[in-house]
Parts: sequence; C-alpha cells; structure tokens
Amino acid sequence: MTKRDYYEVLGVSRSASEDEIKKAYRQLALKYHPDRNQGNKEAEEKFKEAAEAYEVLSDPDKRRRYDQLGHDGLRGTNYRDFNNVNDVFSAFGDIFGQGFGGGIFEEVFSGGQRRRRTGHGQPGSDLRIRLPLTLEEIASGVEKKLKIKRQRTCETCKGSGAKGSSGRSACTQCNGTGELRQVSRSMFGQFVNISACPTCDGEGKVIRDPCGTCHGEGRVQGESTIKVTVPAGVSNGNYIPLQGQGNAGRRGGPPGDLIVMIEEEEHPQFTRNGDDIIYDLIISFPVAALGGEVEVPTLGGKARLGIEAGTPAGRMLRMRERGIPHLNSYGRGDQIVRIQVWVPRKLTAKEKELLKELAKSEHISPTEEETRGARSFFEKVKDAFS
Repeated sequence: MTKRDYYEVLGVSRSASEDEIKKAYRQLALKYHPDRNQGNKEAEEKFKEAAEAYEVLSDPDKRRRYDQLGHDGLRGTNYRDFNNVNDVFSAFGDIFGQGFGGGIFEEVFSGGQRRRRTGHGQPGSDLRIRLPLTLEEIASGVEKKLKIKRQRTCETCKGSGAKGSSGRSACTQCNGTGELRQVSRSMFGQFVNISACPTCDGEGKVIRDPCGTCHGEGRVQGESTIKVTVPAGVSNGNYIPLQGQGNAGRRGGPPGDLIVMIEEEEHPQFTRNGDDIIYDLIISFPVAALGGEVEVPTLGGKARLGIEAGTPAGRMLRMRERGIPHLNSYGRGDQIVRIQVWVPRKLTAKEKELLKELAKSEHISPTEEETRGARSFFEKVKDAFS
C-alpha cells in the first residue's frame, strides 16, 4: 500500500513550524481517537497514520531526510511503523497524558473544561434592566437612581451559608477538591474522566449546620438602590455594565453584573437622526413670502431663528451644534429645522376676496422654470431623508 505524503496527512505546509505540526497532530488524534470511534477501522487507520506522520515530522533529522528523499529516505533510521494503537500511546505519552497528567484526553473526557477548584461558591447571575431616557436627558447626560430586586449576600452568615465557623466542612466524597476522577484502562491505554462532585456540587465543602436566615444559600432576596451615571450622547440599544451589581453568588461566590439597557423615549417635537435632531416648523404664507424671525424650541430651551423672504416649504435650516453630543468625542450634532407652510382651511369672505385678488398677480403663481426647480428641490429633500 502506497503511503500518503506526511504533510498531506497532517494538513500542514512543508514550511510548517514545530508548533503547527504538533497542533495539527493533536487535532487529528482527537478526531480519530479509538474511544470516540469504537469499531471504526477506518478511523483507527487514520489515527495510526497521523501518528506515523507526526513521528517523522516532529524529529528534525527524520524530517530533513524525508524532505530530501521522501519515504525512501527513512530506511535505516530509527523509524517506527505503528502496527496498533497501543504503540501510539506508548510513543507519545507526553502529548496524550497518562494517569492524572492533564493531557489532551483529559480535555476530551472532561468536556473540554477544567472545573475551578473550590471554596468560592457559585457565581451569581447577571441582571438586565431597561432605563428609559428623554432626548433632553440624552443630550445633557444624567445620573439615575435605580431600584432593583436582586439576591444579596446574607448578612447573618456573611455569605458562607453556614450557621457558624464549624457549620461548613470539607466534602468527604471528593476530599474537598470538588472533583471526582475515574480512571479506566483499556487496550487503548489509560483514561481519566473528571466530573463535578455531586455531593457538594463542585464546591468542595458541604453545609452541616445551615444558616437560619438564608437556609444555607448564603444569599437572600432583597431590594437595592443603585446609582448609574449615563454619559451624554447614548443611543437606543446602548448598554452600561455595572460590574458586581447583579445577583450575589451562592455561598460566597462572586456576584453577577447589572446590565442597564438604554431606551430612548419618543419625543413630542423632535426626531433623532444620528446625532442631529429634526424639528418641523410650521409658518404662515406671509412669513414664508416676506421673511421674519420666529421662536423655535431646542433641547436646551428656546432660540430665535431668522426666516429669509421667499423660503419654500421643505427647506431645511441648520442650527449648528444644537443637537446630541457625540459619544466619547468632542462636539455635537445640529438641529435641522424643516419648514412647513401652513395652508388655512377656513377663510372669511373678505379673506377669500383678498386671495382672489392676489392670485391675479404675476408673482403668485410659479412659472414653468420655477416649477421644475421646485420639483428638483423636493427630490433632493426626499433623498436626504430616505
């Protein structure tokens, strides 16, 4: 049977480093390990093939000869052709780990997780709350006091869960380690299965005499008032993490975090567009035609705005730096005033006569050229807000 190229077997380039070769072999060894593929002869052959490739490419002298002469260059060297998987385990015990050595098989059979050693309890969960804010609060920044219901550390036992110093002792099932290790041996070698101790739930200690206040939990339900500082310029969907302000951990475990989610309230006058705000200003036809000065609201109060004579509906006037501050940077957005011209619905007989007389003027009705210009203007306005 023709042997495959060793670089191809491991899936690495011919210039691969020693670490890259070792990493590739570990991945293949995990994938085709016999205990994961029981009864699968093809996986067993690939397991041995990968070991053979690694045996050559991990040795500088063998790799040099293989690069120069291929498989023929290995003749006469101390070269092992693995006939069974036991040869693989005996050859590469430093990679696979033996007994309690912590090799890659310990990672496989413990679910890829090393459980934290004990005496620190279980971490508390995170909490999420929504914080509604007005545009004015977002524009200036604000400090809020939040009342939240959460689990707090029991003051009676200081979070230990025990009635006294003698109320908590080492777990006899795991000898205080919080872990149970089961060693098994087979024709494929020796394996270690690590799992959390079910008696102490991985804590390493058990409560013999529980606290009467928290009943051994180390925490109680309560309500707290927390201050949160919201910087100017936040947006809907932003969040502020407050570390350690979530639920208290069980039996002295570290607390979770409090996640404050920002919700922007709808404003009765302004529409937000990024850090700009848009305000629709309704003016009369005489003001639009003759011009004038009007008062408009802003996020900081009232301001005067000049209207030029002949201002059409839809024109946008920019009030510099009257918008939302840029978050984490200098400056702020603008306030965009969008002009709307009021068309009255109720007119007296005298007002109607005046308008009919005015309509006869050559300057009241637009020319064809002015109509085309107005259409072009409104298309630009539409594109700006689409």
